[in-house]
Amino acid sequence: MKTKKKKFGKIFLTAVLFLFGIACIFPFIFMLSSSFKPLNEIFVYPIKLIPEHFIFTNYTEVFSEKYNFIQWYGNTLVMVFMIIVLKIGIVTLTAYAFARLRFKGRDVLFLVLLSSMMIPPDAVIVPKYVIFKAFGIVDSMWSIILPSIFDVFFVFMVRQFFLAIPETLSEAAIIDGCSHFKIYSRIILPLAKPAIVTMILFTFIWAWNDYMGPYIFITSPEKQMLSVGIKMFQVNNAVDYGLQMAAATLVLVPILIVFLFCQKYFIEGIATSGMKN
Repeated sequence: MKTKKKKFGKIFLTAVLFLFGIACIFPFIFMLSSSFKPLNEIFVYPIKLIPEHFIFTNYTEVFSEKYNFIQWYGNTLVMVFMIIVLKIGIVTLTAYAFARLRFKGRDVLFLVLLSSMMIPPDAVIVPKYVIFKAFGIVDSMWSIILPSIFDVFFVFMVRQFFLAIPETLSEAAIIDGCSHFKIYSRIILPLAKPAIVTMILFTFIWAWNDYMGPYIFITSPEKQMLSVGIKMFQVNNAVDYGLQMAAATLVLVPILIVFLFCQKYFIEGIATSGMKN
């Protein structure tokens, strides 16, 4: 009797999770389907996921000279690459200092950094704009890159991973004459690959999909990023949803590729980053 109840429970749970998964993936399926439909078929009711008239003109139109889609794609790739490279260096060095170095006020300073996570991002938009205006980086890629390269959340996550690495490795390296930088670069970083890849994956997704930053700090259309550029697909001042769906589909491709290659390290990094206090 208990065996039958357990079996029924598993079947029921599987069915619920399957329906939940379908509900989660439906917007993506609708987007992909709409990208191959003429405009007059996108919002037809009842919804038809298989297009009656299968077209590719939405994709060819996206790359036409009327839009700066290729330029936006290039801008976004450069911006994300710069953020990831700079963030890896700054975050891992900071995390190493808090995990391995002993200095006065270390724990208090770390607590102050953690408390900064309670400040709502919207509360600092105006101060950031004033500062960027003073430095002359408004309407440039640096107005998005600079605020993104130091992230307290990732400092905390990577520090926790560093703490899980046995200190005996560092002590043995110090006895052999290694400096802290050599320990950091030759011992700690290679062992922390899962945490670093997790940070890269999250950073890529957040920076790639960031809308608020480009919308506020970048005004020139040719300097814009994909997240804001997509809403510019218009015909005679009317939104062309077919073009937007095609562009959104192309925007998702890099995220899917990065996640497929990084999911192994992503799961490992999340599972092990909090093993030691």
